[in-house]
Amino acid sequence: MIHLKTEEQIDGIRKACHLTADMFNELIPKIHAGMSTWEIDQLFKKYIESHGGTPAWYHEDYPGAVCISVNDEVIHGLPSKKKIIKNGDLVSLDVGIDLDGYISDTTHSLLIGEVKPEVKKLKQVTEECLKAGIAACVVGNRISDISNAVYEVAKKHGYGVVYDYCGHGVGLEVHEDPSVPNCPSRGLNPRIKAGMVLAIEPMINLGTADVETLEDGWTVVTCDGKVSCHEEHTVAVFEDHNEVLTDLNYCGKSVL
Repeated sequence: MIHLKTEEQIDGIRKACHLTADMFNELIPKIHAGMSTWEIDQLFKKYIESHGGTPAWYHEDYPGAVCISVNDEVIHGLPSKKKIIKNGDLVSLDVGIDLDGYISDTTHSLLIGEVKPEVKKLKQVTEECLKAGIAACVVGNRISDISNAVYEVAKKHGYGVVYDYCGHGVGLEVHEDPSVPNCPSRGLNPRIKAGMVLAIEPMINLGTADVETLEDGWTVVTCDGKVSCHEEHTVAVFEDHNEVLTDLNYCGKSVL
């Protein structure tokens, strides 16, 4: 069932999302080569809890505050004291905050030091995919319009678009209906309505779209070992515009 949020509920989700944006603005400059992914997780955990929130992934029994995925890790990378960030890495940070029962969800992929040109381009195109998906997230369109917008941008560059995982509704729970695929799908295709709050999250691979889960039961990697990039925003839909609630500058409002 799709939960159309009230104005009061969207305001609560907005506050959680703005706290998430503030957190990224403060912590991104502190992330550097030589850190372990466990150290990064602790930075985010302390920030969330010191501001009255709870890491949203705890609702999913995930053993960390942040999904930290490095290079060929697509999503759900586990924090570890043994995993050290290196110069040239692409590091995706997927974070959600539960603030007074309202939940945010966003991902930013960071380029550490000097990265290969093809990795830099992958990040740029993934950001373009996200922007295209957000632009299609308006009243009257269908979920497939978001999916097709993301897919078309990625395919122009020959990238693999992950089909095993997708975006979703969010706000009152971590994962809600509807699913928001990043490529054409035969699944349910509801019309987009005011009150929807969606996590739009392209996962774009430098090579094949195929992925697999490691023995830890969480970490999803590309089957060919090539780099993957993940970008995500929480977007609220209104009658005449949408609002990117997790925008780092709080200025994601796009009036039609």
